[in-house]
Amino acid sequence: MILGISGSPRPNRITDRAVKEVLANYQGETKFISLSGKQISGCISCLGCIQDNKCVIKDDFPEIAEAMVKADAIVLGVPNYYDLPNALSHSLLERCFSFRHKSAFLLGGKPLVIISTGYSKDEENSPVLKIVEYFAKSNKMSIVSKFLVGAYSQCYTCGSGSTCVDVMW
Repeated sequence: MILGISGSPRPNRITDRAVKEVLANYQGETKFISLSGKQISGCISCLGCIQDNKCVIKDDFPEIAEAMVKADAIVLGVPNYYDLPNALSHSLLERCFSFRHKSAFLLGGKPLVIISTGYSKDEENSPVLKIVEYFAKSNKMSIVSKFLVGAYSQCYTCGSGSTCVDVMW
């Protein structure tokens, strides 16, 4: 089973659609999880996971963690907010630290496709792709592909997106 995870807080938008498009091109079983509406806090470094590689924080992460471990491969869509993974995606990545104790590496060898959505156009130097790639390497995952999907960042001054005269890029 291929697991697709969209880190967007907004359902059915660009990140969700990009992940679903990758899943649609797979002939086997797939599962899609949107982080929209989920409560996932960051890691609090409590070390409650050290014995069994299961995070003890009570929120929506344990269900997602179980799906990640069971999946044969993962497609991860991560929105670009200020050249960083958005908060939901970052919390998900932090909590995956629980998979790495006592040389278990529960995601080790698992194929990963990384998608970053946002206004960046430089795939080679995308900070979000680099951060998620670092996460993958730290968890001994196998990166199959990584790419950018164009999106926009609305202007909070006028709401117009990249056509706003106040936007820095």
